[in-house]
Amino acid sequence: MDAVVKEELKACFSGRKVLVTGDSGFKGSWLSLALLELGAQVTGYSLPAPRAEDHFSVLKLGQKIRHVDGDVRDADHLRRVFQEVKPSVVFHLAAQPLVRLSYADPKTTFDTNVGGSVNVLEAVRATPEIEALVYVTSDKCYENKEWIWGYREVDELGGKDPYSASKGAAEVVFSSYQRSFFNHREKFGAASVRAGNVIGGGDWSADRIIPDCIRALMADSPIVLRNPNSTRPWQHVLEPVFAYILVSMRLLQEPKRFASAWNIGPAAEDVRTVRELAEHVIATWGSGKLDIKPDPSAPAEAGLLSLNCDKARFQLTWKPAWHFDMAVRETVQWYKSVAAEGAGAMEVSRAQIQKFMGQ
Repeated sequence: MDAVVKEELKACFSGRKVLVTGDSGFKGSWLSLALLELGAQVTGYSLPAPRAEDHFSVLKLGQKIRHVDGDVRDADHLRRVFQEVKPSVVFHLAAQPLVRLSYADPKTTFDTNVGGSVNVLEAVRATPEIEALVYVTSDKCYENKEWIWGYREVDELGGKDPYSASKGAAEVVFSSYQRSFFNHREKFGAASVRAGNVIGGGDWSADRIIPDCIRALMADSPIVLRNPNSTRPWQHVLEPVFAYILVSMRLLQEPKRFASAWNIGPAAEDVRTVRELAEHVIATWGSGKLDIKPDPSAPAEAGLLSLNCDKARFQLTWKPAWHFDMAVRETVQWYKSVAAEGAGAMEVSRAQIQKFMGQ
């Protein structure tokens, strides 16, 4: 990270009141910890972490920040928390984040990702102290046409599977609030951010490639791949986390200039196949093997997917800090240190954040 930007972030967030929805999730827990490292006063609002081994749980993050158990589908509770905290900055990450689960339970997916997002936007509207909103969706918000080039912020939104459709719909909802309400609100800026597939320590979700790899390696079992040739914009979780924080700072500085949509993803050469990712994990771990087992009955998932991030690079002056090899190495090292060797999760995670920031 650029030294000037790092100091800007520290100055911006020291003592600032921040609210993170979805703080118990994988990305939300890393974001909350990064904000703590910058000196922010962090309140988190989300459902409890589902597993004792999840990043939020092993960090004991609920003891470091003010965490409120809550569901974004509960509009009244959410609004009360917003009005009690009166945050300066809101990061909205709470979501049902899994493609395969969206097929099994589409209603909860839409209720959470669309209805819950409406509730967050309404809570923001009702809290005049908020100066900046970073509204996180996904690279899957785009209508996937299996293009070999990356999607731009102006490309068509949509989605075949319920998860992707919910994220596209959440973007449409955000655009409506932006144009109907937020563009006319003084000293306030809101932006949506669409990040690619993230990897990093502490993710134990089902049907995600890194947790599946680590579970197999720790059990001395083959890593089973359903779609080895699918490509994804893999990036370490700290890339979007610090991009979200950077966007929020720019919104605080120039709220109307930066109030738009932003893609955050890796360099083009870091868009790799699932097989390449799994092979790098095995090489870094030091053992393991692959077992390719296509599942013809599995629900459809995108084959080709990448993002064009030129807008963020030129207008935010943002660029990826850790490329593919480094992202995989830091991810696997976290699991080896914490899950396999018993190192403290807080110490390992904080050290990675400091390393990412260049300290």
